[in-house]
Amino acid sequence: MSRKDFYPLLMIVMAIGVFPWLVGGNQYFISILVFMGINSIATMGLSLLMGYAGQISLGHAGFFGIGAYSSGILTTKYSFDPILAFFAGIFLSAVIAFLVGKPTLRLKGHYMAVATLGFGEILFIFFNELSPLTGGPSGLSGIPTLTFFGRLLEATTYLYLVWGFVISLLLFSLNLINSRVGRALRAVHGSEVAANAMGVDASWYKVQVFVLSAIYASMAGSLYAHFVTFISPSSFSLMFSILLLMMVVVGGAETIWGALLGAMILTLLPEYLRGLEDFEVLAYGAILMVVLLFMPQGVLHGVRSLFAGKKR
Repeated sequence: MSRKDFYPLLMIVMAIGVFPWLVGGNQYFISILVFMGINSIATMGLSLLMGYAGQISLGHAGFFGIGAYSSGILTTKYSFDPILAFFAGIFLSAVIAFLVGKPTLRLKGHYMAVATLGFGEILFIFFNELSPLTGGPSGLSGIPTLTFFGRLLEATTYLYLVWGFVISLLLFSLNLINSRVGRALRAVHGSEVAANAMGVDASWYKVQVFVLSAIYASMAGSLYAHFVTFISPSSFSLMFSILLLMMVVVGGAETIWGALLGAMILTLLPEYLRGLEDFEVLAYGAILMVVLLFMPQGVLHGVRSLFAGKKR
C-alpha cells in the first residue's frame, strides 16, 4: 500500500473511532454510518468489476439479496450459527456468479449490462415467489442480531464491525489492484485483444473479478440482514442495482476510493433531501445530473483536479 493510500485510510479509522462519541451515541447517525459501510462494501466490489476490468453489471442487487436471504433463512428457519450462514451466502454467491459469469462475460458493452439485468430480475422473482423460504412480498422477519460471546451487538459495536470489514476489504482491494492481477485487469479494460496478445487470459480474469465482486455484495447483504433484522424483495430490486452503479459512477469508477466516496455521498444525500417532500426526487436527480455533467470522471477526480488547479 502506497503512502497516498495510507493517510486517507488512517483518517477513516480515526473518524470511525471517535464518531459515536462525537454524536453522543445518537442511534440515527450511527445507523446512517452503518449503511454507508454496508454500501461501501458492495460498491468496492463493483468498482473492481467496472473501473478496473471494464465490465458493467446491473444485477448486483441479486448477489446482495443472496447474502441477505442466506443469512436470514439459515438463522431463522434452520437455526444456523450466523457465521456459518455468512459463509454459506458467500459460497452460494460465488458459485452462482461463476455459473452466470462464464457465459455472460463473453458479451460486451450494453449486451452484458442487459444480461446481468435479466439475472437480477430472475433472482428478484425468486425472492418474491419462494414464499415458504423467503416470506414472499411480505418479507422475512425475526433475523437475529449478531452476538459476541453471548452478548447482542449494540449499534455502536455493529458500526465498528461493519467498518472493520470495510477497512479490511479496502486493504485487500488496494493490494489487489497494485499486484499482477490488478495490472492484468487494467489491461483487459484497455483492450481484450491486446491483453490476450500479451498472454493475459482475459476471459478467466473477467470471471474471477465477477465472482469476487459477487462475494463483496454477499458480505454486504449478510451484514445488512443482521442489522435491520427484516428483509423483503423490494430491498433487492433493479433500483438498488442502479443505485450501486450510481455510487460507483458518482464517486469515480476508476479508483476504489471513488467507490467509497460515492457510497458515502449517495447514502447520506437522501437523508438531507427528505425535508423537500414532493420535490425530493427532482432535487436528487438534479444533483446527480450536475455531478455527471461537470465531473464526468467522478467527484473524487473533480476534487483532485480542483486542488491541483489551486496549487498551480
